[in-house]
Amino acid sequence: MTLIESIVLGIVQGLTEFLPVSSSGHIELGKAIFGIEEKEAGLLFTIVLHFATALSTIIVFWEDIIQIFRGLFEFKWNDETKFALLVIISMIPAALVGVLLKDQIDDFYNGNVLLVSAMLLLTGVILFLSDRAKSPSGSVTYKSAFALGVVQAIAIMPGISRSGSTIASAVMLGINREKAARFSFLMVLPLIFGAMAKEFKDYFDLTDTEQASALIVDSTVIAGFMAALVAGYFACKWMIEIVKKSKLSYFAYYCWAVGVIGIVYSLV
Repeated sequence: MTLIESIVLGIVQGLTEFLPVSSSGHIELGKAIFGIEEKEAGLLFTIVLHFATALSTIIVFWEDIIQIFRGLFEFKWNDETKFALLVIISMIPAALVGVLLKDQIDDFYNGNVLLVSAMLLLTGVILFLSDRAKSPSGSVTYKSAFALGVVQAIAIMPGISRSGSTIASAVMLGINREKAARFSFLMVLPLIFGAMAKEFKDYFDLTDTEQASALIVDSTVIAGFMAALVAGYFACKWMIEIVKKSKLSYFAYYCWAVGVIGIVYSLV
């Protein structure tokens, strides 16, 4: 993988992690185009990119995160404790799917351009329908948190936008658009860091420790990390404004276009 390829993939990851167009789908398409295999440096690169976008989420929502932890350490039943419980409830479906169906999920992430393209078409449908929902004003409940967790678990499939599907589903469940975006971005952080810890362990188990450590400070990996971090920060801020203005349908058209192109590419 060249330096330019790593920067391009980093920008793609940073933008598509938050914009409702599926980061996993675009990364898989990008790797297929560049001919990058999902092993060794490719696996490490994927882990590093996910860490970069998780870090960008923390930077954008650092005040919210600090407030949540402050509320938790009061050891009272307050809004922060309730929010943390909602996040835990939302984690259950995705955690179960990740643990029980890991091998089957890994098979999906193997340059399957046709599957990715079909899921992008589905993502477009979900986004298009969400903009047709009436102005919602509700908050996240225990029931809706679990429902969004199920949606997040389904979004493990490459090509289905996690942020897009969870935000769109939240809006269709009657949750205020801004609250939907905030919950969608914060609910995934524990899962990302948990999955990253597991992936790092697997990576070092399969790779010589000295070689793995050298790859972590490789210039291409660092370049990809910085590109994803910067792009992710701006994409996260932008996405919040997009959700407020009910403009998700614009991304539906994009998903449909990329999905059709991907299907043609895979068949030809």
